[in-house]
Amino acid sequence: MAHKNVHTTYSKSAGNWRNISEGASKPSKVYETKSEAQTDGRRMAINQQSEHLIHNQDGKISQRNSYGNDDFPPKG
Repeated sequence: MAHKNVHTTYSKSAGNWRNISEGASKPSKVYETKSEAQTDGRRMAINQQSEHLIHNQDGKISQRNSYGNDDFPPKG
């Protein structure tokens, strides 16, 4: 099973925060605050053993957290 990363993003047109799994056309859920979206996005990423990417309102990634099977020690 492919582990799809979870992105917490802001929608300027809708004025809300959302979590979207990579490859999905629609968000799993929308939220009023970034904090709510981050909490649920983290839960989703842990359940999917994937990476959680948190974006600022301008779309730039501000944080990355991995909850998958990372190589240890890391390569390179």
